[in-house]
Amino acid sequence: MITVYGIKNCDTCRKALAWLEGEGIAHRFHDLREDGLESSQIVAWIGGLGWQALLNTRSTTWRGLDEAEKADPDAAKAAALVLAHPTLVKRPVFDLGGGKYVLGFKPDAQEALRKLAG
Repeated sequence: MITVYGIKNCDTCRKALAWLEGEGIAHRFHDLREDGLESSQIVAWIGGLGWQALLNTRSTTWRGLDEAEKADPDAAKAAALVLAHPTLVKRPVFDLGGGKYVLGFKPDAQEALRKLAG
């Protein structure tokens, strides 16, 4: 079963959940704000996706950070920032199990989900 990590009021996450439902792909939703996030999960995502892909530097949360927090990001700093501010995660993150992840919900991500889930 796919775990979808996101935020319930995120339009892209809502579209992704509706699409999964329509495709008949079994999934569960994990709300980053309400359900929290473990550091081990962040480390796994960074290992599978890369911190540059995972860290949403275009978000309102990122813009609200002070310059010292944003300076010289690397994998460790990105992990600490995401743990402190889960809304910095680009969404949605699809965890397919076995260390396989899909990030975002563009057509290429949808195709990957179809292949990996089927």
